[in-house]
Amino acid sequence: MPPNVEVRRSPRRRRTVSAYRDGEKTIVMLPSSLSKAEEEYEIARILERLDGRERRSRPPTGDAGLMERAMELSHRYLDGEAVPSSVRWVGNQRSRWGSCTPEDRTIRISSMLRGMPVWVVDYILVHELAHLLEPSHNAAFWKLVDRYPKTERARGYLEGVTAARNLEATG
Repeated sequence: MPPNVEVRRSPRRRRTVSAYRDGEKTIVMLPSSLSKAEEEYEIARILERLDGRERRSRPPTGDAGLMERAMELSHRYLDGEAVPSSVRWVGNQRSRWGSCTPEDRTIRISSMLRGMPVWVVDYILVHELAHLLEPSHNAAFWKLVDRYPKTERARGYLEGVTAARNLEATG
């Protein structure tokens, strides 16, 4: 049994196995009818799924992870046609979330996005990747960006963040 895992067996639970994090501890809920071997198998399986879900919900921390994520998004939403030469976090962008230089195919993502939901960072990456295919903010550009399904949600989130910062600055 991995450390910090608490197993809760339930006679009412028939087939499903679930898990969640509670601070440093992981709670795994199992049917009480499972054998010891089945229990070990199900715990390993559900912990692997939980780890994968958590990895996907966090934005990449380093430049290498950011580049990897950009390539994954390019393949998923832009048919793999947007291929940057570099993608990196930068700390000197205070008035924009990201920037792209199509001539040398470089993308810079503001470190202000660190800690924001992964789907917001993904939106900014797709936006900047789309500039590699269409440099201006014309209809063709927005058609590319809109392939990302959470575009409107992310734009609304960022507008809210910007509005809150403006209120803090004037208050």
